[in-house]
Amino acid sequence: MRIRYDPDADILLVVLRDLPPVDAIEEPGGVIISYGEDGEAVSVEFLHASVRRLVGTGELSVTLQTERVPESAYATVGA
Repeated sequence: MRIRYDPDADILLVVLRDLPPVDAIEEPGGVIISYGEDGEAVSVEFLHASVRRLVGTGELSVTLQTERVPESAYATVGA
């Protein structure tokens, strides 16, 4: 996973997998999710990142925490 910020475009990009996107959906609020050929997400873009306070001036710091997520936290299709 890679995280990039483009200050000129004010876009925060989270690359989940290094595969080319074949489809993208723009969600309300300026979030674009791109999907690979297999239908799985390959990246997430946050438009107007500084306005949304996802990044600030100066350095960008990211903390990745790994922990088990309870199965109850996952959405169930058709539930």
